[in-house]
Amino acid sequence: MNIRFLAAALLSMPLAAQWLSYKTPGIPRTADGKPNLSAPAPRAADGKPDLSGIWRGPMGSVYTQNIAADLKPGEIQPWAQALYQEHIRNLGADSPRAHCLPDPPPYYHLAGLARIVQTPALIVIINEGVSNSGVTRTIFTDGRGLPEEMNPTWLGYSAGRWEGDTLVVTTAGFNDKTWLDFSGHPHSEALRTTERFHRRDFGHMDFEMTLEDPKTFARPITVKANKTLVADTELLETICENEKIAPHLVGGNGFRMAPGTLARYAGTYEFSRGHEATITVDGESLVLHLTPSGDVQTLAPQSETIFVGRGNGTEVLTGDQIEFVKDSTAVVTALNLHARNGEQKAVRKSTNPAAR
Repeated sequence: MNIRFLAAALLSMPLAAQWLSYKTPGIPRTADGKPNLSAPAPRAADGKPDLSGIWRGPMGSVYTQNIAADLKPGEIQPWAQALYQEHIRNLGADSPRAHCLPDPPPYYHLAGLARIVQTPALIVIINEGVSNSGVTRTIFTDGRGLPEEMNPTWLGYSAGRWEGDTLVVTTAGFNDKTWLDFSGHPHSEALRTTERFHRRDFGHMDFEMTLEDPKTFARPITVKANKTLVADTELLETICENEKIAPHLVGGNGFRMAPGTLARYAGTYEFSRGHEATITVDGESLVLHLTPSGDVQTLAPQSETIFVGRGNGTEVLTGDQIEFVKDSTAVVTALNLHARNGEQKAVRKSTNPAAR
């Protein structure tokens, strides 16, 4: 995470510098002093697995950009698909992150750092985040169920129980203001999530989240992640100050293309051996998949050849731009990727007019 590296470089006072490299006390270590991530999972005083620690998500998950990646055509309700396409065309101007509001609920498990603090009666998860540091969840494990009546909130109400060595958390009572990914898939207040946390050894945790919202999706969506313990460091503060980004997000220009036309751009493009871009169609937008990095961006059309990339909800300010190249017969033969770290050209290898 660039913010962490930048902050580490700027902290010049000795005590501040030590804060980010302070040795985590009381953890197993190898002979060379490094954290022993393969040691047995610790147990709490009540015999349950202790999930406490700072955990990192896998990063690069397709679900941070498209929570509906595994759904088939027709498995998203028409109202939700229409709103999703509107969010894409608007280029993130209405993104919750751009307005200093919480990130998509699945994101906190799929990227970034989070501290879990476990007690016998409740578990607290403190998320480092990017635009909103310190977003905190409380999971009650004292035997209570979910309230019968819930005032909708950003993170919902969470109740947990143990099934063997796996913590199972049920959450409901979400408001409908959050997005489920950074491309803009919406949900209703009927959203209900079930999370499963299993610490298989000292440094590794298996995580699974199932999202159910029959008013939005025809079937449940399940995402999985392998989380890794991060020792000898601390979370950093990140403040989203006065919505300074939002006024600069002017939205899209209203240009639209039909899925049938967009299919002409779909296919595989090669930058160099082993480095490729795959373009697929998702409704009225394109999706860029980069290999081998695994990066995924939703592309909103601005003209017949220019598409703007949507990254984490604010990247439109400096986001990637794709320019497609056509030959004299109007056939797409290549693309130029205008990114923050330079420009690259990829030649089209094959067509793949897959549309969802």
